[in-house]
Amino acid sequence: MNIILLGPPGAGKGTQAKILERKYGMIQLSTGDMLRAAVAAGTPLGRKVKELMDSGGLVSDDIMISLIGERISQPDCARGCILDGFPRTTAQAEALDKMLAERGLKIDHVIEMKVDEDALVKRITGRYTCAKCGEGYHDEFKRPKKEGVCDVCGSTEFVRRPDDNPETVKARLAAYREQTAPILPFYREKGILRTVDGMASMEEVSRQIEAVLNGN
Repeated sequence: MNIILLGPPGAGKGTQAKILERKYGMIQLSTGDMLRAAVAAGTPLGRKVKELMDSGGLVSDDIMISLIGERISQPDCARGCILDGFPRTTAQAEALDKMLAERGLKIDHVIEMKVDEDALVKRITGRYTCAKCGEGYHDEFKRPKKEGVCDVCGSTEFVRRPDDNPETVKARLAAYREQTAPILPFYREKGILRTVDGMASMEEVSRQIEAVLNGN
């Protein structure tokens, strides 16, 4: 089973992908991770990617599709994959379909994690982590049991991502809308697009996604 998770930054795609990996044995394919892995492996495609990145060039759709094709051919993807961050345009979606069809594969489900943007800004800008162990916290939804002390390791040092500020988050949401909105009709016409409530609890979002995968 091959699926695409759609949703803006902070919608919880990464969290849900990890749950699906554990439950169904699928592999999450993040475009950024694949690019870095290809460069590190030094494959012919990886060397081409490195040259592009070193020169400040953009990785073309053709290279990205080839990279995904190489990755899904590996044994650990035998039970399927979860695409996160790709495709972003209709042209990419069409090229992805063509590449998969050549391998006798297809995208089975496209799941859009719908969010309330104002609430999402609040969710993202309030988060912070323990500087020592990485445990996550939130100004409103998950504070340490003892103020200023990590529940897990007892550290008193915390950090926030520099881009977790309202202006940056709103810009990322706007970019997501502009880039991804066009591919929704493409998958809707194919009858494989489903929407889940990305603002629900992690467990409820997981339940909704599982219902989609089980055909309910």
